Amino acid sequence: MIERYSLKEMKAIWELESKFQYYLNVELAVCEAYNELGKIPDSDLKQIKEKAAFSVERIDEIEKEVGHDVIAFLTNVNENVGESSRYIHMGMTSSDVIDTAFALQIQKASQIIEKDLDKVIETIKNKAIEHKKTVCIGRSHGIHAEPMTFGVKLCSWLDIFERAKKRFLIAKDEIAVGQISGPVGTYSNISPEVEALTCKKLGLKPAKISTQVIARDYHANYMQTLALIASVIEQCAIEIRHLQKTEILEVEEAFKKGQKGSSAMPHKKNPISSENLSGLARVVKSNAIAALDNIPLWHERDISHSSVERIIFPDSTILIDYMLNRFNKLVSGLVIHKENMLKNTCLYGGIVYSQRVLLELTNKGLSREAAYALVQNCALKAFNNPTGDFKKNLLEDKEVCKILTEEEIENCFDSNYYLRNIDSIYERFGI
Repeated sequence: MIERYSLKEMKAIWELESKFQYYLNVELAVCEAYNELGKIPDSDLKQIKEKAAFSVERIDEIEKEVGHDVIAFLTNVNENVGESSRYIHMGMTSSDVIDTAFALQIQKASQIIEKDLDKVIETIKNKAIEHKKTVCIGRSHGIHAEPMTFGVKLCSWLDIFERAKKRFLIAKDEIAVGQISGPVGTYSNISPEVEALTCKKLGLKPAKISTQVIARDYHANYMQTLALIASVIEQCAIEIRHLQKTEILEVEEAFKKGQKGSSAMPHKKNPISSENLSGLARVVKSNAIAALDNIPLWHERDISHSSVERIIFPDSTILIDYMLNRFNKLVSGLVIHKENMLKNTCLYGGIVYSQRVLLELTNKGLSREAAYALVQNCALKAFNNPTGDFKKNLLEDKEVCKILTEEEIENCFDSNYYLRNIDSIYERFGI
């Protein structure tokens, strides 16, 4: 079962009740800032903090009349606060509330995603340690290249996830900005001191400049990091899908008792989690494009970005949370077929050891061109024959045997030769 505890928490961040609570948190922080600067009396601040409340249902009723969600929110809060409400939203514009509250929502969502990334990185790291010496075939262009280990493959996953996390954390920190700067960002009826105090209370930095909104390149950059996380997941998911092909069968997704893969074919065990993740990555990547389109707004602002963000930010953060949890479960339960991995390195009599033979021939004094021609002839003769045997072809080739002994040829087919520098790779990851 997919872990759902964080998904529930993530979803709650974007619900209306939560959004308006973040609005209220911003308004209260501004009132506290005014109070510290002597602009709101203690008694009025006390009244505001005790009485400020809202109802989503009441906000909806008011919005039907006024056609403006922030005005509807403020009207509802003011109904509850009474006379002291005259100090609420003083000198502010709607985007001061919206964008600053939005930054708080993003920070909360980011905390969950950061924890998800940590879990995935730890899971991959443990798998990499477990399969450090598990020999498998490396592939380039989809074709067998040379032997490697499955652990090294996992180290490459670990590397890209660590970079994805690094980029994400930079974007998370960068987007932790708020604004309390008034209608076109000139502080016409509010002091920059109020903004500074408010942001400090909320754990944000004041935007260096805001027009009537915080510039949307912040948000686009953040969304790009989510798209990169999705793409990294997709890269690993596609690798699993390839390796689960029947004719390869080096890894398999876990298949629980009672699970069925096909309504028609009882033998099927399909890589459904990997396929699901590949599909969801497309959604997150598409949302990142929408975030880029939100950057160019008219003059100091318009609201063309608003409707987009109400979709792409909840959807993308929820999806990334889901994808990371599902991917973590997938990697944790991955079935590794070591025997098939080893068998695949030996296909066609071990043609993947061709470079080793090539180098042995050149070490004996043969030119590279001549050595290449000899080895390629033996390799392709094996590759073009369903029962071809590269090693046998070498042992039967008179020109090769003039230069290399049978023992020297045999030594070229030792997979341990390819593992001698694995420790150096792992040391770079501190494992």
